[in-house]
Amino acid sequence: MNILIVSATEFEVKPFHEKCTAVKVIGEKIKRCSYKNHKIDFLVTGIGMVNTSFQMGKYLSDKYDVAFNAGIGGSFKKHIPIGTVVNIIEDCFSEMGAEDGDDFLTLEDIDLGDQIIGIKKPFKNKVLKGMPKHYAITVNKVHGNEHSIRQVIRKFAPEIESMEGAAFFNACNEVGVFCAQIRSVSNYIERRNKNSWNIPLAIETLNVKLQEIIESI
Repeated sequence: MNILIVSATEFEVKPFHEKCTAVKVIGEKIKRCSYKNHKIDFLVTGIGMVNTSFQMGKYLSDKYDVAFNAGIGGSFKKHIPIGTVVNIIEDCFSEMGAEDGDDFLTLEDIDLGDQIIGIKKPFKNKVLKGMPKHYAITVNKVHGNEHSIRQVIRKFAPEIESMEGAAFFNACNEVGVFCAQIRSVSNYIERRNKNSWNIPLAIETLNVKLQEIIESI
């Protein structure tokens, strides 16, 4: 299969990338490899939805059989252990809308469309099927304020937060490519407290699960 693996940073998928057989570099952003008879392109977009949208618009096409967004993220749910890898089944551009005094109006509230992004062509396999499934929001500014955290939970009831996921889904939907977004929980959404983060564990479990998915195809 022709597979695209999209990540915001190189280090998030480096452990799995190092297990692939390198073929060549495509432009500045894509490294083409092979693994278990699959051709895999690794696209490192840079952090955030703007970078993700631009790079996927530049490189994504229907030549890919499936695209994966692999990365770490924060969890609003304390019962999800740090290092858990989840399958995001719906994402949302939660910051898109308008302020009305102390109220936040969504795009739906002001009749400007739908900011919740489902998956038109979800990729299905046995590993993804067995993973915990969660809803996410995509933000430009990660939450670290108790008041804004309560607001976003009340408005969208999110479980996971990233800075790229909804942009990835949107691009795949536009092109019509099968896709999946997997996130490993590196921290909880709370006032910024790096002492409670575990990024090395999140990257380790993310890459183990990514390898399992690719090997199960």
